[in-house]
Amino acid sequence: MELKTKYQYTYFIYPYLIEENNYKNYLYKLLKNKNCKLKVFDASKDTRIDSYFLPEIKNKMFWSLNINQQAFNDYQSMDLKMKATLLSKKYCNVFEYILDKDIPGKLGEKDGIFFDINKVEIVCFNTGICFLLMKTVLDTGSSFSDVLNFNYKFRDIQSKVGHTKEYENIKIQTQQFDNMQKFSEFLTQLTGKNIMASKINLDTNRLITYSYVCLNQDAWNETTDILGLEKEFEKYRSIKPANEQVSDVTYRQECVYKEKYLYYGFSNNSTVLLTSDANIQNYTELLFEYENSQLYHFIYYLHQKIYLNKLNYEIKQARNF
Repeated sequence: MELKTKYQYTYFIYPYLIEENNYKNYLYKLLKNKNCKLKVFDASKDTRIDSYFLPEIKNKMFWSLNINQQAFNDYQSMDLKMKATLLSKKYCNVFEYILDKDIPGKLGEKDGIFFDINKVEIVCFNTGICFLLMKTVLDTGSSFSDVLNFNYKFRDIQSKVGHTKEYENIKIQTQQFDNMQKFSEFLTQLTGKNIMASKINLDTNRLITYSYVCLNQDAWNETTDILGLEKEFEKYRSIKPANEQVSDVTYRQECVYKEKYLYYGFSNNSTVLLTSDANIQNYTELLFEYENSQLYHFIYYLHQKIYLNKLNYEIKQARNF
């Protein structure tokens, strides 16, 4: 069942832990990195975040939303070590990683899934739990099958980076990462060895998938074979390749939310949203909302989940001491 996409993107999320006694030093390391920049939120521009979150969460996660100009000037005048000290006391900090914009062409290649990395952010909580967020977008004209195959392969980049055949058909267009090996090295450079993750049973070999697809209304409309569509959606939700055979759709009700021209799905390591531009709001509003306030909401939830695991580990360690 070939489905044409109107627009799509996938965020791959890499969770990692910094020792709390080293957290301030890690922030200092980010501030020293010429490609890293503290993301300053503005209530007049970030209206989706300002209206979406309750004041308590908003003040914790997006403390810069209501900062006055004098306070911001005072921050700017600090040296990097003072900035790191100040930021380490904040509940959450978001950094933008500025990617080089030099993007080569396809160099005559015709076969493969071409993609670009449009945005990289680092979200750090004062618990030492951090997340690296990477927004990937497939080349124009990609099909839903391309999305399925790309998500299926790319999420395991950390565990299969040495297996070149796994990625020979995936072509990265950002010159800074001209192959998958360099991309994996980039992750390690920014996040460290992530030793603590295994201690709290956090899977770091598989990236968390947060994906959005808007299908062309020719692919999803009033006459569409819904059973066939739901089988494709099940592959999307459970991160399966396009050639996976789905005999029946048996997901639990709480794992899927449905509206007309909108399917929202969850699994252990993924959150996906499939829509059709038969409802124009899916293409003009929802795609922005999903990668803005809803994405940060998802990160907040992930932090709470990992923090509970971390607390449980620390309690067990204290009992064994």
